[in-house]
Amino acid sequence: MFSFVVEARSGRSRAGRLVTPHGAVATPAFMPVGTAGAVKAAPWRDVGEAGAQLLLANTYHLMLRPGDELVAELGGLHGFTGWPGAWLTDSGGYQVMSLAALRTVDEEGVAFRSHLDGALHVLTPERSMQVQMNLGADLVMAFDECPPLPAPRDVVRAAAERTTRWAWRSRQAHRRADQWLFGIVQGGVDPELRERSAREIVALDFPGHAVGGLAVGEAKPDTMRVVAQMDGLLPEDKPRYLMGVGTPEDLLAAVGHGVDLFDCVLPTRNARNGQLFTSHGRLSIRNARHRRDPRPPDPACPCSTCARTSRAYLRHLHLAGEMTAAHLMTVHNLFFYLDTLRRLRQSILLGRFEEFRGETLRGLSAAAEPADS
Repeated sequence: MFSFVVEARSGRSRAGRLVTPHGAVATPAFMPVGTAGAVKAAPWRDVGEAGAQLLLANTYHLMLRPGDELVAELGGLHGFTGWPGAWLTDSGGYQVMSLAALRTVDEEGVAFRSHLDGALHVLTPERSMQVQMNLGADLVMAFDECPPLPAPRDVVRAAAERTTRWAWRSRQAHRRADQWLFGIVQGGVDPELRERSAREIVALDFPGHAVGGLAVGEAKPDTMRVVAQMDGLLPEDKPRYLMGVGTPEDLLAAVGHGVDLFDCVLPTRNARNGQLFTSHGRLSIRNARHRRDPRPPDPACPCSTCARTSRAYLRHLHLAGEMTAAHLMTVHNLFFYLDTLRRLRQSILLGRFEEFRGETLRGLSAAAEPADS
C-alpha cells in the first residue's frame, strides 16, 4: 500500500513519489491545511483543481469536535469529508503546546482544558494513536512535545527526550497497517539536541520522519540552519516532512536541503486577510491603488480566479466583507503554492533546481506592496 522512491536529484533537492492507499503524491509536495476536515473557504472541487494531492487535518480539533469516534463511524476522514485523495494528521502536540495557560505536561501525557467548553482531556501517545487510527489518515504522526521558542536549554532538552520516549510508545500503540507512522525530531535550534533527537528517532525505524518544533518563534536563519542539519542526519530513502513552514521562500530553501513535504496555513490565512501571493511579489488587495484596476491578481497565473476576476472586484468584495472574496483569493493562493511546487519538481527532474530557485526568488522579491494606503 505504501512506497517512497527518490526519482531524481538536483544538488540536495529531490523529486520523489510517495504512494499511499489513496493515491500517489509527487514530491516535493505542499499540503493545504484542513484543520477541521476542510480547507477554509475552498470546496473540494477547487482544492483538487488547484493541484492538491495530500491534505493535513488536525488531531486535537477533530478529537474535540465532532469527535474521532464519530468520524470513524462515518468512514474516517475519507468517508466523512468526501476528499478522495490522501490525508495526513498531526499528533496534536503543537496545538497542545499553544494552550500554555490551559495544560500541564508530565511523563504520561498532557492534561488540558478544551478551548471550546473548558472540559478536561488527557492526550497521551496511546490516545493520540487511537484518535489518528479512528480518523483513518494515510500518514500519521507520533505524539511529541513541541516547546515554543525561545526557551531555556533544559526545557528544550527535556521536551526532546520526552518526544523520543513518546515516539516509542506511539510506535507500540499504533496498529493500522494502512497508515504510515512518522517520527518527529525535536530539539529547538540547538545543534547538539537536534542531532541527538534525530539519531534517537531514526533508530526507532519509522517509515518517514518529520522535523517539528520550528516556526514557533525562532529567527529565520536558525530555522534553515536546522533544516540543513537534518539533511545530513535523516535517511535518504525515507520521506521528510517539515512541519508548519512556511513562505514560498522558505519552501524553496528547504527543498534545497532535501525536504519532501510541507504544510502551512499562510496561503489560506493570508487570502482571508486580503493578501495574495503572485509571481511578482505579494499583493495587498486592500490597497487603494487597486480600486479601478481591471487586471487579474497575477496576469501570469492560469488559476480560475485570475481567469475571471479583476483586482478591483476582489478589493470591492473584500472591503464589503463578502465571503466570495475569501473563496476567490484562497483558490488563487492555493494554486500559487501548489503550482510553484509542481514547477519546482519539474526543475529537479531537469537538473535545473538552482536556476529555477534563483528565477523564482527574483520574482517573489519584486515590487512588494505596502500593506495599505
